[in-house]
Amino acid sequence: MTARQSPPKKRKWLLRTPSADAPARLFCFPYSGVGASMYNRWPDRVGPAEVCRIQLPGRENRVRDEHFGTYEALADGLAQALLPHLDRPFGFFGHCGGALAAFATAHRLAELGMPVPDLLFVSSQVAPHEGPYGRYLTMDEAELRIELERLTRIMGSEPVPDLIDLGLGVMVADLAANRAYRTPEPVVLPTRIRLLGWRDDQEVEPERMTGWAACAPAGQCERTVLPGDHHAFLSAPGPLVDELADGMAGAVAAAASH
Repeated sequence: MTARQSPPKKRKWLLRTPSADAPARLFCFPYSGVGASMYNRWPDRVGPAEVCRIQLPGRENRVRDEHFGTYEALADGLAQALLPHLDRPFGFFGHCGGALAAFATAHRLAELGMPVPDLLFVSSQVAPHEGPYGRYLTMDEAELRIELERLTRIMGSEPVPDLIDLGLGVMVADLAANRAYRTPEPVVLPTRIRLLGWRDDQEVEPERMTGWAACAPAGQCERTVLPGDHHAFLSAPGPLVDELADGMAGAVAAAASH
């Protein structure tokens, strides 16, 4: 390295370094068009698990980083980045497109012989061998802009045109990754899967999620339907937090028994 060169910038995949004292960790993936701030209204812990917010490239504090391109490429980089923090029971949570990114990352961890999630929480998404699915995948940019403005308001802010322009570019790239991701047949992960459907969800009806059972070992896929619509998870409603806390408490107990 010459005097003029600086060391390569370390990419920050998590909003903050996980604490050393949490009995478990729950890594939360953002969904299409947004970043880790979508979890701002979530508590810092659910049961024994610290909530660890994943930040993907190309948005928010990583706006200068190149978009990940595909879920497979994302999983390659993220698996290595998370490895130092997989030293205790952990789970992945993903909603909609974020669930596919979580699944792809868990799959890559398994392929590399690294620790895999004790639990994969899948919210509002069809199984990867049954997709891609969703009306957002068929929208043009004008329609996506309207949806992004609506989502911004749901998250508690007023849309700012320049930020909407930036977010639109991210959403278009994220949706392209979603369209491109489909496993030709079910991929069975060595982990439990807990499906979280939403009773009033008009984007992904809970009954469309049953294909995930083929992605878990026999008897290791559970399904729950929670009250609320597609965006209800953003406010961390009590029934959702209870599901996450219960699942992660079970993971901690199972680890202790071993």
